Amino acid sequence: MFRPKLNPPQIKRAVPDWLGGSGFWDSSAIATNENNDDHLSDGQFESTEELVPIKWHDPELGKERKAVEYEEEEECLKAQADENVRKERLAKEAAPPVPISMAEEAKLSDLEFELSREVIRLDVLQRIAKSGIPDGGRLRATTWKILLGYLPVERDLWEVELAENRAKYAALKADLLLSPSELTRRLEEESNSGHQDMDNSTDGPLRRQEISDGDHPLNVGKSSVWNKYFQYAEIEEQINRDLVRTHPEMSFFSGDSSFSHENQEAMRSILLLFAKMNPVIGYVQGMNEVLAPLYYVFRTDVDEGIASNAEADSFACFVRLLSDSVDHFCQQLDNSSVGIHSTLSRLSELLKSYDEELWRHLVIVNKVNPQFFAFRWITLLLTQEFSFKTILRIWDSLLGDPSGVQDMLLRICCAMLLCVRSKLLRGDFIANLKLLQHYPETDINYLLKISDEIDTNL
Repeated sequence: MFRPKLNPPQIKRAVPDWLGGSGFWDSSAIATNENNDDHLSDGQFESTEELVPIKWHDPELGKERKAVEYEEEEECLKAQADENVRKERLAKEAAPPVPISMAEEAKLSDLEFELSREVIRLDVLQRIAKSGIPDGGRLRATTWKILLGYLPVERDLWEVELAENRAKYAALKADLLLSPSELTRRLEEESNSGHQDMDNSTDGPLRRQEISDGDHPLNVGKSSVWNKYFQYAEIEEQINRDLVRTHPEMSFFSGDSSFSHENQEAMRSILLLFAKMNPVIGYVQGMNEVLAPLYYVFRTDVDEGIASNAEADSFACFVRLLSDSVDHFCQQLDNSSVGIHSTLSRLSELLKSYDEELWRHLVIVNKVNPQFFAFRWITLLLTQEFSFKTILRIWDSLLGDPSGVQDMLLRICCAMLLCVRSKLLRGDFIANLKLLQHYPETDINYLLKISDEIDTNL
């Protein structure tokens, strides 16, 4: 288990075994226990009805035919429109034509130079990222992958690492996200291919398809593929409801275009696969919000090689990111030393050490306990408190801080309280709770500067 107080990250972050460490890419860790001897025969449809020839001079049938043709034409036009919208939105959202300052250009140049080195200096990359990565749809994706330990600092290893990890994700997805009917079909094909040579070379009567008493939709056994399918169907419904609510103001995540549907489907697969690989944690509401910045940054990269593999890369980085904070999603650990209540207590103590007057007014006088507002701040990595563009800037600092994500997160949360100090001191319970649950717009660079001055070791 990872404790809230983390040591400075190494080049490769360790992922707990139960979260997918040594068996991260091993689908055998999931107890599916399929019965390979079960076979179902494909039914054949035979019609005894005589087909009636179509009379095209019939006015009603003519209308129906025109309606069908019109619908097909509409679908083609809609598909073309969706593709045009996708390209326009990629161009607009991934690379907005916003001029950057000379300081940003210099930072971008430094980042490009560092990422071009044969061996990237992690401390330099952290320093640049912590100060904010310039927008533009490039470099942030690669930088985040290195900071999360998904990419090694040796550039010559990138191609092999990416190819292997993406292939493993594709295999996991094919293995664990199959529907029972599709799984049964594959098992049947494998079984039939095994008997084919024997049947072709042996004289005598045809073999009858063996039908076992194995798995079926009404089987409630723990090892039943169908039973597990229905269990995860409920989780998938929850994921679907949450994905609809994921940044509805952004066409990237919501809307009727095929591009937004594509993105939702990819995120659904990532979250469902994570739940299946981690049955102890499963899926917890809010994980969609943590996944969104990762997937957006990777999917909108101007490099098509990065954008087209956003799903596989996002899954791996999502697991690495949650390895630092997954204990906060586990209700059984809430009151433990690594649970969310312990982290909230650390935030309260941190505020007390820097501003006891504010702490006393907020916690003692107003009874506004940290769990009333900071629970969401911490578990969702601040993804609900700021605009999406600001979230990306905050995450640059979270991922780039040498002390680790959770340590930097506590400092930012404490700085958020200090930045609205005067309002909090004037407010009562209701006013302060409303203020902290709907955090006002602020100068994010100033807030991050305050957070850098806070020492969690006090």
